[in-house]
Amino acid sequence: MKKKVLIIEPEKSLARLLSLELMNEGHIAETAHSAQSGLKRALEKDYDLILLDAGLSTDGEETLVHRLQEKQSGYIIMLMSRDSAMDVISVLEDGADAYITKPFAIEELMAHIHAIFRRQGKTGHDSPAEPKVAAHDLVLNKQNRSVKRGDKEIALTKREFDLLSILMQNMGQAMSRESLLENVWQYDLEAKTNVVDVYVRYLRGKIDIPGKASFIQTVRGVGYIIRDN
Repeated sequence: MKKKVLIIEPEKSLARLLSLELMNEGHIAETAHSAQSGLKRALEKDYDLILLDAGLSTDGEETLVHRLQEKQSGYIIMLMSRDSAMDVISVLEDGADAYITKPFAIEELMAHIHAIFRRQGKTGHDSPAEPKVAAHDLVLNKQNRSVKRGDKEIALTKREFDLLSILMQNMGQAMSRESLLENVWQYDLEAKTNVVDVYVRYLRGKIDIPGKASFIQTVRGVGYIIRDN
Protein backbone atom coordinates (compact mmCIF):
# COMPACT_ATOMS: atom_id res chain seq x y z
CA MET A 1 0.00 0.00 0.00
CA LYS A 2 1.28 3.46 -0.93
CA LYS A 3 2.35 5.51 2.11
CA LYS A 4 2.92 9.23 2.60
CA VAL A 5 6.29 10.11 4.12
CA LEU A 6 7.63 13.49 5.23
CA ILE A 7 11.42 13.86 5.40
CA ILE A 8 12.59 16.76 7.59
CA GLU A 9 16.33 16.81 6.99
CA PRO A 10 18.61 19.88 6.56
CA GLU A 11 21.19 17.92 4.52
CA LYS A 12 19.63 18.23 1.07
CA SER A 13 21.62 15.41 -0.53
CA LEU A 14 20.51 12.96 2.17
CA ALA A 15 16.91 14.15 1.97
CA ARG A 16 16.94 13.64 -1.80
CA LEU A 17 18.46 10.15 -1.47
CA LEU A 18 15.80 9.11 1.04
CA SER A 19 13.06 10.63 -1.11
CA LEU A 20 14.21 8.78 -4.24
CA GLU A 21 14.49 5.49 -2.36
CA LEU A 22 10.95 5.80 -0.99
CA MET A 23 9.47 6.87 -4.33
CA ASN A 24 11.27 3.97 -6.01
CA GLU A 25 9.24 1.69 -3.73
CA GLY A 26 6.01 3.37 -4.77
CA HIS A 27 5.52 5.71 -1.81
CA ILE A 28 4.85 9.46 -1.76
CA ALA A 29 7.82 11.35 -0.31
CA GLU A 30 7.94 15.06 0.53
CA THR A 31 10.93 16.94 1.91
CA ALA A 32 11.53 19.92 4.18
CA HIS A 33 14.92 21.28 5.17
CA SER A 34 14.11 23.25 8.32
CA ALA A 35 12.07 22.81 11.47
CA GLN A 36 9.70 25.60 10.44
CA SER A 37 8.98 24.26 6.94
CA GLY A 38 8.64 20.71 8.25
CA LEU A 39 6.20 21.74 10.96
CA LYS A 40 4.20 23.77 8.43
CA ARG A 41 3.81 20.71 6.18
CA ALA A 42 2.86 18.52 9.14
CA LEU A 43 0.13 20.97 10.14
CA GLU A 44 -1.31 20.99 6.62
CA LYS A 45 -1.66 17.23 6.02
CA ASP A 46 -1.31 13.81 7.63
CA TYR A 47 1.62 11.50 7.00
CA ASP A 48 2.06 7.79 7.65
CA LEU A 49 5.70 8.34 8.60
CA ILE A 50 8.00 11.25 9.39
CA LEU A 51 11.80 11.00 9.17
CA LEU A 52 13.16 13.76 11.41
CA ASP A 53 16.69 15.01 11.92
CA ALA A 54 17.31 15.16 15.68
CA GLY A 55 19.36 18.34 15.42
CA LEU A 56 16.43 20.50 14.36
CA SER A 57 14.57 22.52 16.98
CA THR A 58 11.71 24.99 17.29
CA ASP A 59 11.78 28.51 18.71
CA GLY A 60 9.64 27.55 21.71
CA GLU A 61 10.26 25.32 24.72
CA GLU A 62 8.63 22.25 23.15
CA THR A 63 10.85 19.97 21.09
CA LEU A 64 10.06 19.55 17.42
CA VAL A 65 9.32 15.83 17.77
CA HIS A 66 6.84 16.57 20.57
CA ARG A 67 5.02 19.18 18.48
CA LEU A 68 4.88 16.81 15.51
CA GLN A 69 3.67 13.95 17.70
CA GLU A 70 0.80 16.12 18.97
CA LYS A 71 -0.37 16.87 15.41
CA GLN A 72 0.35 13.61 13.58
CA SER A 73 -1.04 10.09 14.01
CA GLY A 74 1.75 8.53 11.95
CA TYR A 75 5.09 7.17 13.11
CA ILE A 76 8.28 9.18 13.66
CA ILE A 77 11.84 7.92 13.14
CA MET A 78 14.60 10.16 14.49
CA LEU A 79 17.82 10.50 12.47
CA MET A 80 20.42 11.05 15.19
CA SER A 81 24.07 12.10 14.97
CA ARG A 82 26.55 10.19 17.09
CA ASP A 83 27.41 13.41 18.94
CA SER A 84 23.77 14.41 19.46
CA ALA A 85 22.99 15.90 22.87
CA MET A 86 19.70 13.99 22.90
CA ASP A 87 19.75 10.49 24.34
CA VAL A 88 17.58 7.59 23.23
CA ILE A 89 15.28 7.70 26.25
CA SER A 90 14.51 11.42 25.93
CA VAL A 91 13.81 10.96 22.21
CA LEU A 92 11.30 8.19 22.87
CA GLU A 93 9.75 10.01 25.82
CA ASP A 94 9.14 12.98 23.53
CA GLY A 95 7.16 10.79 21.14
CA ALA A 96 9.51 9.26 18.57
CA ASP A 97 8.82 5.64 17.64
CA ALA A 98 12.34 4.65 16.67
CA TYR A 99 15.75 6.10 15.91
CA ILE A 100 18.74 5.41 13.72
CA THR A 101 22.23 6.84 14.16
CA LYS A 102 24.05 8.64 11.35
CA PRO A 103 25.88 7.62 9.30
CA PHE A 104 23.65 4.67 8.42
CA ALA A 105 23.26 2.28 5.53
CA ILE A 106 20.15 3.07 3.49
CA GLU A 107 19.23 -0.63 3.72
CA GLU A 108 19.18 -0.41 7.52
CA LEU A 109 16.83 2.58 7.50
CA MET A 110 14.55 0.97 4.92
CA ALA A 111 14.34 -2.14 7.12
CA HIS A 112 13.09 0.09 9.97
CA ILE A 113 10.57 1.70 7.61
CA HIS A 114 9.31 -1.63 6.27
CA ALA A 115 8.84 -2.90 9.83
CA ILE A 116 6.82 0.19 10.76
CA PHE A 117 4.60 -0.08 7.68
CA ARG A 118 3.92 -3.75 8.49
CA ARG A 119 3.16 -2.79 12.08
CA GLN A 120 0.66 -0.13 11.02
CA GLY A 121 -1.46 -2.83 9.40
CA LYS A 122 -1.18 -5.22 12.34
CA THR A 123 -2.06 -2.66 15.00
CA GLY A 124 -5.10 -1.46 13.14
CA HIS A 125 -4.02 2.07 12.31
CA ASP A 126 -5.73 1.62 8.96
CA SER A 127 -8.95 -0.29 9.68
CA PRO A 128 -9.37 -1.87 13.11
CA ALA A 129 -11.73 -4.86 13.20
CA GLU A 130 -13.25 -3.99 16.59
CA PRO A 131 -13.34 -0.20 16.70
CA LYS A 132 -14.57 0.30 20.28
CA VAL A 133 -13.19 -0.89 23.60
CA ALA A 134 -14.93 -0.03 26.88
CA ALA A 135 -13.69 -0.23 30.46
CA HIS A 136 -16.03 1.03 33.16
CA ASP A 137 -17.16 4.50 31.94
CA LEU A 138 -14.19 4.95 29.62
CA VAL A 139 -14.75 4.28 25.90
CA LEU A 140 -11.91 4.11 23.39
CA ASN A 141 -12.70 4.23 19.67
CA LYS A 142 -9.87 2.84 17.56
CA GLN A 143 -11.54 3.84 14.30
CA ASN A 144 -11.37 7.59 14.91
CA ARG A 145 -8.80 7.36 17.74
CA SER A 146 -11.00 9.13 20.26
CA VAL A 147 -11.51 8.60 24.00
CA LYS A 148 -14.45 9.56 26.20
CA ARG A 149 -15.00 9.17 29.92
CA GLY A 150 -18.71 9.55 30.52
CA ASP A 151 -19.73 12.53 28.38
CA LYS A 152 -16.28 14.10 28.45
CA GLU A 153 -14.06 13.90 25.36
CA ILE A 154 -10.40 13.39 26.30
CA ALA A 155 -7.64 14.55 23.96
CA LEU A 156 -4.69 12.13 23.87
CA THR A 157 -1.47 12.10 21.90
CA LYS A 158 -0.76 9.15 19.59
CA ARG A 159 1.48 7.42 22.12
CA GLU A 160 -0.91 7.98 25.03
CA PHE A 161 -3.74 6.54 22.94
CA ASP A 162 -1.75 3.45 21.96
CA LEU A 163 -0.72 2.79 25.56
CA LEU A 164 -4.28 3.15 26.86
CA SER A 165 -5.55 0.93 24.05
CA ILE A 166 -3.19 -1.92 24.98
CA LEU A 167 -4.10 -1.68 28.67
CA MET A 168 -7.84 -1.62 27.95
CA GLN A 169 -7.66 -4.55 25.54
CA ASN A 170 -5.94 -6.53 28.30
CA MET A 171 -8.22 -5.37 31.12
CA GLY A 172 -7.78 -7.47 34.25
CA GLN A 173 -4.30 -8.55 33.19
CA ALA A 174 -1.15 -7.04 34.68
CA MET A 175 1.06 -5.78 31.86
CA SER A 176 4.80 -5.62 32.45
CA ARG A 177 6.78 -2.56 31.43
CA GLU A 178 8.73 -4.73 28.99
CA SER A 179 5.51 -5.93 27.36
CA LEU A 180 4.18 -2.38 27.07
CA LEU A 181 7.45 -1.19 25.54
CA GLU A 182 7.28 -3.99 22.98
CA ASN A 183 3.61 -3.45 22.12
CA VAL A 184 3.43 0.35 22.17
CA TRP A 185 6.93 1.50 21.23
CA GLN A 186 7.93 -1.70 19.38
CA TYR A 187 11.46 -1.01 20.46
CA ASP A 188 13.99 -3.17 22.29
CA LEU A 189 14.97 -1.03 25.26
CA GLU A 190 16.40 -2.03 28.59
CA ALA A 191 13.78 -2.53 31.29
CA LYS A 192 15.34 0.24 33.38
CA THR A 193 13.93 2.92 31.07
CA ASN A 194 11.12 4.92 32.65
CA VAL A 195 9.39 5.90 29.41
CA VAL A 196 6.36 3.72 30.31
CA ASP A 197 6.08 5.31 33.76
CA VAL A 198 6.25 8.77 32.21
CA TYR A 199 3.39 8.04 29.81
CA VAL A 200 1.25 6.36 32.47
CA ARG A 201 1.63 9.57 34.48
CA TYR A 202 0.53 11.60 31.45
CA LEU A 203 -2.52 9.35 31.02
CA ARG A 204 -3.50 9.50 34.68
CA GLY A 205 -3.42 13.27 34.53
CA LYS A 206 -5.94 13.21 31.69
CA ILE A 207 -8.34 10.34 32.46
CA ASP A 208 -8.43 10.15 36.26
CA ILE A 209 -11.14 11.87 38.31
CA PRO A 210 -9.81 13.88 41.30
CA GLY A 211 -10.56 12.20 44.62
CA LYS A 212 -11.10 8.76 43.08
CA ALA A 213 -8.75 5.80 42.64
CA SER A 214 -6.52 5.91 39.59
CA PHE A 215 -7.98 4.21 36.51
CA ILE A 216 -4.58 2.67 35.73
CA GLN A 217 -3.22 0.92 38.81
CA THR A 218 0.38 0.01 39.58
CA VAL A 219 1.29 -3.63 40.18
CA ARG A 220 4.49 -3.57 42.21
CA GLY A 221 7.36 -5.41 40.63
CA VAL A 222 5.39 -6.00 37.43
CA GLY A 223 3.89 -2.97 35.72
CA TYR A 224 0.32 -1.70 35.29
CA ILE A 225 -3.25 -2.95 35.11
CA ILE A 226 -6.78 -1.73 34.45
CA ARG A 227 -8.94 -3.85 36.73
CA ASP A 228 -12.28 -5.23 35.52
CA ASN A 229 -14.18 -4.57 38.74
